[in-house]
Amino acid sequence: MIALLVIDVQNAYFEDPALAVQQKAVVAACNSLLEAFVSQGHKALLVGTEHERDKSTWSLNMLDDDQGFIFRGSDQAKFVPGLAIDGLPQLVKTRDSAFVGTDLLSRLRNWDVDEVVLAGVSTHNCIAQTAADAFARNIRVTYAQEATASEDTRAAADMLRILSAEYRQQVQSNAEIIKRLRSL
Repeated sequence: MIALLVIDVQNAYFEDPALAVQQKAVVAACNSLLEAFVSQGHKALLVGTEHERDKSTWSLNMLDDDQGFIFRGSDQAKFVPGLAIDGLPQLVKTRDSAFVGTDLLSRLRNWDVDEVVLAGVSTHNCIAQTAADAFARNIRVTYAQEATASEDTRAAADMLRILSAEYRQQVQSNAEIIKRLRSL
């Protein structure tokens, strides 16, 4: 079984000018995949990052800089306007990888998932870390080309090149992914 993970398509990330200009296209591409997965009877999960103000969930760089980010309940933590979130399950994470400190693996196992399609931001951080951890758990990964974005396009390209070569994780267009879904 295959599932779609839409990662960190939240207001906070699109405050970055390099991502802001990509927001409309990323949301449209994510919505296209969400519609295809749900209509074909496949699972989709919205993954978001949230932190507590008391520093208990802050990552090392946040602690070093004494600056928090994406606090629970804030506007930054909300999914961006226009993302098709109605009725979809959600998962909250506090680290780059959606596997660290969450029940993601249990959810995927309960759904009999052996492959995930990754969409969202940022390709070189949260997408890449989730992909590496999926590989470590024997879960195949496909990157949704139009539905992923990064504020650092060079780092994103480097990460995709490495992960594709080393972990045999493929990058596919939405059209290719949707075509595969119809054949499953």
